[in-house]
Amino acid sequence: MLTLFREPRVTLIARPEFIEPEHLPVAWHEPGVDGERLAEFAGRLCYMSQRNPANRSTGEYLGNILRQGHGSVFEHAVYVLLIEGVSRSLTHELVRHRAGFGYSQLSQRYVDESEAAFVMPPAIQGDEALEKAWQAQVSQAQEAYVSAVEQLMERFAWVEDRIHRRKMAREAARSLLPNATETKIVVSGNIRAWRTMLELRLGEGAEREIRHLAVRVLETLRAEAPSFFADFELYEADDGAKAGRVIYHKV
Repeated sequence: MLTLFREPRVTLIARPEFIEPEHLPVAWHEPGVDGERLAEFAGRLCYMSQRNPANRSTGEYLGNILRQGHGSVFEHAVYVLLIEGVSRSLTHELVRHRAGFGYSQLSQRYVDESEAAFVMPPAIQGDEALEKAWQAQVSQAQEAYVSAVEQLMERFAWVEDRIHRRKMAREAARSLLPNATETKIVVSGNIRAWRTMLELRLGEGAEREIRHLAVRVLETLRAEAPSFFADFELYEADDGAKAGRVIYHKV
């Protein structure tokens, strides 16, 4: 039986911790979470406005930052997500976002993919004939991978180190696996980087699978630190799936 994913899974695994310096305290008014307060503190340091003369809440302060386009203070707040249920095709696109991001992805050289899961493209979902044909094709690819690993293990029998022998077999056999093979990736990014990625990938012109991921990422990060994403809006696109837009572009 094939293990299939139809939607991505996004889990927050790390968030900023703000340690306020005792000698530069801020007169907080309705403070936000640590990441938001970190960005506010960094912004106030630029003008030594820790006394908060306008008596702004953290949300109001960061809203003004968004309007002014002073996104550099957002770079201090880094959030780390575990992303699962996505295809290697998607991660080939995701890792093109370089500035402000760090990536650690499952290695097909070391991990046995004999029981790998696969990600069904949104364009195929809902069409019974297409789904059946697609599942048959990825099933055949998986069987070919298993067979190749077995044969390559025999071919490399002269390699005494069994771990190295398995790696040699898997790194060659992985060429038989499709881009639809499910992968897992840890992504760290500062808020400025996440906002740029979301602006580009939430649009209706983005590839459907990565747009679905962008929706999940926005929902996850906005639930954690809403003030950073207050200007993002989700809506139902013409294709029936969610899409998004932003008011303040590339802050």
